[in-house]
Amino acid sequence: MTSSFLIRLLILAFTITADAEDRPNLVVIMTDDMGYSDLGCYGSEIETPNLDQLAANGIRYTQMYNTSKCWTTRISLLTGAYHQRSDRDFKNTALAGELLRPAGYHTWWSGKHHANFNPYDRGFDHFSGFLGGAINFWNPGESPREREPEPGWKAVYAWAFDEKIVKPYAPENDFFATDAFTDWAIDWLDDASGAGGIKDPFFLFIAYNAPHWPLHAHSEDIAKYEGVYDVGYDPIREARYQRQLKLGLYNATTSTLSVPESKRPEWDALTEEEQLAESMRMAIHAAMVDNIDQNVGRLVSRLEDLGELDNTLILFLVDNGASAESPNRKGAPPEPWGSVGTFESIGQRWANVANTPLRLWKVSSHEGGINTPMIAHWPAGISEENEGSFYREPCHLIDLLPTWMELAGDDATLPGESSEPDIPPLDGISLVPSFSGDSLDREDPLFFAYGSGKAMRDGNWKLVVKGEGPWELHDLDRCRAETKDLASQHPERVATMEKAWQDWYRECTGKAFSPKVEKERNAPKQ
Repeated sequence: MTSSFLIRLLILAFTITADAEDRPNLVVIMTDDMGYSDLGCYGSEIETPNLDQLAANGIRYTQMYNTSKCWTTRISLLTGAYHQRSDRDFKNTALAGELLRPAGYHTWWSGKHHANFNPYDRGFDHFSGFLGGAINFWNPGESPREREPEPGWKAVYAWAFDEKIVKPYAPENDFFATDAFTDWAIDWLDDASGAGGIKDPFFLFIAYNAPHWPLHAHSEDIAKYEGVYDVGYDPIREARYQRQLKLGLYNATTSTLSVPESKRPEWDALTEEEQLAESMRMAIHAAMVDNIDQNVGRLVSRLEDLGELDNTLILFLVDNGASAESPNRKGAPPEPWGSVGTFESIGQRWANVANTPLRLWKVSSHEGGINTPMIAHWPAGISEENEGSFYREPCHLIDLLPTWMELAGDDATLPGESSEPDIPPLDGISLVPSFSGDSLDREDPLFFAYGSGKAMRDGNWKLVVKGEGPWELHDLDRCRAETKDLASQHPERVATMEKAWQDWYRECTGKAFSPKVEKERNAPKQ
């Protein structure tokens, strides 16, 4: 194991102030392909009362970064390191479960994994979920069930239930993935609860696959949003932006609306039939977000019933920006919308709306691809004066593991040393100061790379590139939407930051960056 990793853990141990008996439970809830503005407390028209309440009693982070892609985000979230230091097997890493279980934490994971191993083998007491990237929410199997049409989209990934691997997984007809992931998590809470509550602290990771395509939702949830989006893309986006200004999330001087960069037709160029179809797609997306909120409400209510809510740190966030992908597995638009036989996605125009006011979307290193809303809720740990506040310093997924390690106390150490894994250093820093509204005093820049997107954030400056285009330089204190490229005005800064980015990539991967290297790194293993 690396000496730098041990040094970082020792530094964290010296900062511990909480008594071991007061160690908080740790819950992280992550959604998939949800947009930056898809929550009511971040400007949306979508009804998310449970998450809005968590935000009102907690902290909203305005510049929380992810990695722009599902599986890479999971590496950084669970290891505290840039995903470039590992691969889809999470090799050469220590996962949160492997670090927290020896410290006396229950460790549970429900939902999506998107990697090549079973989390049950990597420090988790329980894992129930699937090992792929996307599923049919109603029927993740390969064959229709009784009185059911052929699944509109099939992705027959392996599922794991603790040590048991199931492929294909064909649940009962009343199955809906988002609801099931919550059911399993609540079952673990109930099983661990005794007469005096849950004896030991727990780490619970719920990884919802929603609202990732295919667009599937309960009919009653869809009905709430039918007709809402008939006005088209721009009015919804402008309304979200105005709500963000009113909430204080942004101000009109430093955060203008980005210019849409879609190749899809504008609303007025669509036929009436096409407009109705587009409206329904976004209605189902909204219904999926609404259903996530309902499930968060179920979880929070159960924590409260068990007497665990006050000393539970809940973090809610997203793995990447809203997706502009428009995969086509079926031909004609199906009926009824959102059911098991359908396959739809929101596409570029609605992805741009979902990410209001930011630029671009999933797999991009512009703000719309790598920014996530994040809510932190912890009644026992967030000071009263910070309830309902915004935290505006840049943060990153790599900061979550150091945060959990600090809160878990000095019992949180490396797993057994017999195998002596080559564990990379912690790239992140603890977010504990943010719970009191204090500065993180971050010393190192933040780096990003996925596919053709590359970026570096150093203070208010951001260097970013899309595809084979030139580097752009943005002052994010002056324009979060990245509409004012200052590269030509600061060529020396661009050169210095580009060199730092190249050095970082080489240090993480052992190779100089090239499109070929990056493509090989991100290719799925067969």
